[in-house]
Amino acid sequence: MQNKSRVTLFLFLSIFIFTSGTIDLNNLFNYANQSKPAYIVKDNTPGSNAITDAGATLGRVLFYDKKLSVNGTIACANCHKQEFAFGDTAIQSVGLNGGLTGRHSMRLVNSRFADEVRFFWDERATSLENQTTQPIQDHIEMGFSGTNGDPDLDSLTRRLEKISYYQQLFQLAYGSTQINEVKIQNALSQFIRSIQSFDSKFDVGRAQAPNINAQFANFTAAENAGKQLFLAPPNAGGAGCQGCHRGPEFDIDPNSLNNGVIAVAGNQTTIDLTNTRAPSLRDLFNNNGILNGPLMHNGAFRTIEQVIEHYNLVPNNNSLDQRLRGPGGNLQLTAQEKSQLIAFLKTLSGSAIYTETKWSNPFDLAGNISLTPTSAAISFNKELEGFKIYPNPAKEYIKLSLPEGNFSLQIFTLDGKILLHSQVQHTSQISIAHLNSGVYLVRVFDSENKRQFASKLIKP
Repeated sequence: MQNKSRVTLFLFLSIFIFTSGTIDLNNLFNYANQSKPAYIVKDNTPGSNAITDAGATLGRVLFYDKKLSVNGTIACANCHKQEFAFGDTAIQSVGLNGGLTGRHSMRLVNSRFADEVRFFWDERATSLENQTTQPIQDHIEMGFSGTNGDPDLDSLTRRLEKISYYQQLFQLAYGSTQINEVKIQNALSQFIRSIQSFDSKFDVGRAQAPNINAQFANFTAAENAGKQLFLAPPNAGGAGCQGCHRGPEFDIDPNSLNNGVIAVAGNQTTIDLTNTRAPSLRDLFNNNGILNGPLMHNGAFRTIEQVIEHYNLVPNNNSLDQRLRGPGGNLQLTAQEKSQLIAFLKTLSGSAIYTETKWSNPFDLAGNISLTPTSAAISFNKELEGFKIYPNPAKEYIKLSLPEGNFSLQIFTLDGKILLHSQVQHTSQISIAHLNSGVYLVRVFDSENKRQFASKLIKP
């Protein structure tokens, strides 16, 4: 159908019905342009790895895929579970063959919205990108260490290159089926940075208030009192939590030092003073008020009451953060003040993070996944009717006649498999010599899917 203002072309690929284990490559979830409150300003995303829908989709599959472990039993999601704000309820998570992680698995919620760019409790990873493949290369966690008889990371990339869904996903995200560590790191980082939680009671109140210090209309008296305790320094009658856990992101100050918790996980007699990082305080609890697992790097505290008691009188050590020494570390909070502080911390928990499909496991119960473009309605404006793909039929190459600008081109089989994904411009020439004889579907679109064109392509 055609009129003077708009032409709509319905390109029917292939319609499959799945209840799970399916990703529609023509209708990706929104990862790149998620909304966030205006008062959230911190962002540690590097300019070289901005979040894209295709990159984060690939990262989601990598995050949940047990094939990233040597024996196919462990995925990143084994230690970072969606139902616990991407943390774990175990003090130490279980790795390969029952081995245990050295530290408690940190919650990943809102990892992006922080000034801190280093990762792990001891900050040994210089970036989230650097962090993502260290568990994969750990002998105990996922096993591609290249030591102790383990295969190395190159063995993993060769494994992934043979898997059809990774051929399609890497092609879509990077324009190439070649897989290397940097691409894996970037995709996993994009997915992790996309995991955000800003639908809490706190966010509702902050959106209505002139600033974070104001009384929130939707808070109880206890919650407002707890907020002031959190924000005010000890010399002003507060608990000083804001000094290290800076709202409204509630991220950890990158300059924070040891917090007085010094024992290693599973061994209270061995001392470790290197742990200075912490996750966001958002979603400490789920939206039913239940903690999302034990707290601190060694999982030493099972309740928030134990944490507050610890900060009420912090044991000294040579690496202790100065803000926790002396009066700052001897708060002497009353029972009522402790209760108010806990009431406030519970307002930082959202809901969507626990149920949002785009952060969930894309594999079905049998561990399978299908990448299936469904029927897609593609529209283009009248002034774009000059889009042309020629010659058609074609044997060796096709040429494009496009408007000025940058576009992407995809070539599909009739059953929806992506054979080619390439960046193109208005006079590009694309080789199709490698394609078998047959009928294909070609789609050309801009970065916002506002200017699109689709056509059948015949190769004799």
